Amino acid sequence: MIDDENLEWTDEMFARARPAAEIMGAAFMEMARRPGRPKVVAPKEPVTLRFDAAVARHLRASGKGWQTRVNDALARLISEGAL
Repeated sequence: MIDDENLEWTDEMFARARPAAEIMGAAFMEMARRPGRPKVVAPKEPVTLRFDAAVARHLRASGKGWQTRVNDALARLISEGAL
């Protein structure tokens, strides 16, 4: 098979090749080394809570994202001084 857009490299091409870090710069190479999501400044901490069964059913019934909504409600109560 011949790929006209990606020709096989010649010895001359290899001789002229330079490292990616030299061409792209250190900042790009550092970014390219880190797969996945970027690190967050304040990551959430996993905890275990025990709710009454009716409370847990109600929260889960509110749909996807219920844990985030509970977190936001608790944060709001804390900022208001209610907790």
